[in-house]
Amino acid sequence: MILKSRYTEIKPPSRGNVLWLSLLFIIPVIAFSLYYATKSSNEPEPSAQPIPTSAQAPVGAANDSVEKVSDKQPQIDSDNQPQDEVQPCATPPINSKITVDISDQQLYLHCSYADGKEEVKTYSVSTSKYGIGNKAGSDKTPLGQHIIKQKIGDGAPEGTIFKARQNTGKIAEMNAPGAGDLVTTRIMWLSGLEPGKNSGSGIDSHKRYIYIHGTAEEEKIGTPASHGCVRMYNRDAIDLFERVSEGTQVDIEE
Repeated sequence: MILKSRYTEIKPPSRGNVLWLSLLFIIPVIAFSLYYATKSSNEPEPSAQPIPTSAQAPVGAANDSVEKVSDKQPQIDSDNQPQDEVQPCATPPINSKITVDISDQQLYLHCSYADGKEEVKTYSVSTSKYGIGNKAGSDKTPLGQHIIKQKIGDGAPEGTIFKARQNTGKIAEMNAPGAGDLVTTRIMWLSGLEPGKNSGSGIDSHKRYIYIHGTAEEEKIGTPASHGCVRMYNRDAIDLFERVSEGTQVDIEE
């Protein structure tokens, strides 16, 4: 008598069944991933918050610090020049002195103050085109110590022409061809202090009419071009005239 097993033999699944089972698992996973990716791409991105600038800074201590920094910035005028720039010798000194340096065609105004401080203001000038000399009729610029003996022309318009130290009422045309050795705007008439050098017979700076004055040949300032005097830009002549007094010492050096 042959006994049959109560249990049915289980056969392993075929390759085709395994493939179908795998697809049944993978397809839902792929579908879910695609759905989630599509949903995320359609959501709006959060807007970026602007970084506060000094104009948007909140009122408070932080804003106060910004204002303090901006207050220290120089004020600029319409010509893009700092308004708070202080020029040398801006306030009246207790003593002043002028040095004319022929070698570099510069005039230096030295201003001394009660606190011991000294300031120097520089102007470009033009001395004699004939060189250095002290003889009458040489048209040369003398050396040595001088003083401003007389100031002439206070209040005259810029460019006013003077002849024999008299206001002609005429205004010079700047840099006109053949303008010549015109004396314009202001005159600071010098007198020599050193006998035998710039004072005395035949060499006297005052009698030779050696001036510091404005000129109609401003284009030649910075180069030797005068007939013995010290020429200046007309505006500079006005500026210097207002800063010095009669008796101010003037040293002319090589």
